[in-house]
Amino acid sequence: MGFKMFGNYSKSHLIVGAFLLALLFWAQPIFPDSSEVPAPVYPNQAVLESLLKKTHPRLLVTPDDFARVKKLVQENKLARRWYGELRREALEIMGERPCSYRLRGGEGLQEVSRTVLRRVYVLALLQRLEGGDRFARRLWRELAAAARFPDWHPAHFLDTAEMTHAFAIAYDWLYDTWLPQQRAILARAIRDKGLKPGLQARQKTETFGWWVKSPYNWNLICNGGLGLGALAVWEKYPEPATRVLQEALRSLPQALAKFAPDGGCYEGPSYWGYATFYSTLFMAALDTALGQTFGLAEAPGYAATGYFPLYLTGPRGRTFNYADADDHIPWTTQMFWLARKFQQPVFAWYARETTKVHPLDLLWFESQGEGPREAGLPLDRYFRGVEVATFRSSWDDPQGVFVGFKAGDNRAGHSHLDLGTFILEAEGVRWALDLGKDDYHLPGYFEENRWDYYRRRAEGHNTLVINPGPGPDQDPEAAARIVRFRSNPDSSLAIADLTPAYARQVKRAWRGLALRDRRQVLIQDEIQAEKPVEVLWAMHTAAEVHLSQDQRTASLSQGAARLTARILSPPGAIFRIVSACPLPLSPHPPCQADNRGVSKLTIHLTEVIDLRLVVVLTPVTGKTESASLEPQITPLAQW
Repeated sequence: MGFKMFGNYSKSHLIVGAFLLALLFWAQPIFPDSSEVPAPVYPNQAVLESLLKKTHPRLLVTPDDFARVKKLVQENKLARRWYGELRREALEIMGERPCSYRLRGGEGLQEVSRTVLRRVYVLALLQRLEGGDRFARRLWRELAAAARFPDWHPAHFLDTAEMTHAFAIAYDWLYDTWLPQQRAILARAIRDKGLKPGLQARQKTETFGWWVKSPYNWNLICNGGLGLGALAVWEKYPEPATRVLQEALRSLPQALAKFAPDGGCYEGPSYWGYATFYSTLFMAALDTALGQTFGLAEAPGYAATGYFPLYLTGPRGRTFNYADADDHIPWTTQMFWLARKFQQPVFAWYARETTKVHPLDLLWFESQGEGPREAGLPLDRYFRGVEVATFRSSWDDPQGVFVGFKAGDNRAGHSHLDLGTFILEAEGVRWALDLGKDDYHLPGYFEENRWDYYRRRAEGHNTLVINPGPGPDQDPEAAARIVRFRSNPDSSLAIADLTPAYARQVKRAWRGLALRDRRQVLIQDEIQAEKPVEVLWAMHTAAEVHLSQDQRTASLSQGAARLTARILSPPGAIFRIVSACPLPLSPHPPCQADNRGVSKLTIHLTEVIDLRLVVVLTPVTGKTESASLEPQITPLAQW
């Protein structure tokens, strides 16, 4: 149905190909810790020639997919609406000037590369569906300009990878549309400005090729973009294309291993989208061009990675945006491919519900797939390794409760010092929020000053600060685990051992979070120290906050929505409302975000030796609070 995984191969062709693989591939273990994963294969030039689909298009789609989309937009209302949006976008592009070579700060040419890439997909799709030559003529102006760029800025290699991706799709999808001299220009640009710098990066891993050995998103994006370019122009330039593919198959497993054991992402939901978009595109292109993914799709956890955005997205479409993440995911098209590849129709449901329409959404469109409630998915999930848990009251109530809770690894890419943080959504609004990333162009944001910026420090999250001062307010090398997770119909919970984050200050620090009766959130911190310490508890909120006379209850409001926060323990602890800004002893670097419109509900305790701090957050629904919602305080060890 629709997208064909193996292109136009005959059965005999596949048998011959398998025989050649057995004879010609050499291999070594990619995942030495998992005996279930097949050893990788690095195809040589002869093998590629035997397997490669000889016609175009062969990247991501087949000619039948374009024919299917023409029928789809007539029969499916959603597909017709998406097509209308893409067509309007194409007409707008027709009146815009081609991109020029323009570098912007630390991101270099990336904005230009992404603009060219988007225009390629939109105009190439419209050209395939509507024919004529106007979309191709406009697209050629774009490509000819980018082909004349002095380079595609390999110093920030994402720029090069995304432009190589753009040219690969343009070359492949419209291969029969271009004149021979146009194809030659496109192929030469892919080789000289994409593949050659990619191979040079392998020799300069300490400078612009550091991503080759990275376990995070750059590895997947750079290898994915280059791999698409290599598959597009293999017949024209087989030697560099073969080397690029071999190196990609060697490098990618280092980053794919981070999805083990169950598909979570250390870098948060936004970078999950960016990384899996490119890794999935490369797998899909290997499938359509060569008939297989060479073991990449079998990487531990990858078959389940579509559950990660599904569980990290709340009832109003906002995500648990930890790390340098926005509260939405710009890239979700890959969910259609993941749904089909791994026979998980609920992934396609997510793509239909959340996508910002991409041409591949039409070409990979899948109308089947029930929502998570109909599919019988549990309401809660714990992602091991990344140490993130989410809880909810319902899959289909837009007013429902949604909670995200995180331990994790402060050393991960794009990490913040946010071990123990949480977010809370209920009654259609977000009460406890994550401020997200700050401006990437701030001095030293990814380097020596990264722990000076409020949004990257523990004080800028909904977690604890112990003995505040000018240095990092959690151990930047700390990794913390969720040591207990339970999901029951009436009460779900997770407990994180945060001791590694505060080991220099205390003997033990645990945080527990429970969703009681699918309505009420209880947060309990237990701290033991050898000598007195100062403890700050915080929750960032955009709500209007009023304190009771004894300051042990806070009433929060956003429009008509209401929530109460109460301190249950210890006696004498009180709430304060402060600005979402650095503490007096913290660094105050200029130009960072001022967090306007956000305040911080805090608890400040001193002389702490043995502490049990309990706060309960209850959405106000107008119903009489039941006695069962009055929490009984018990030690975390007894939860």
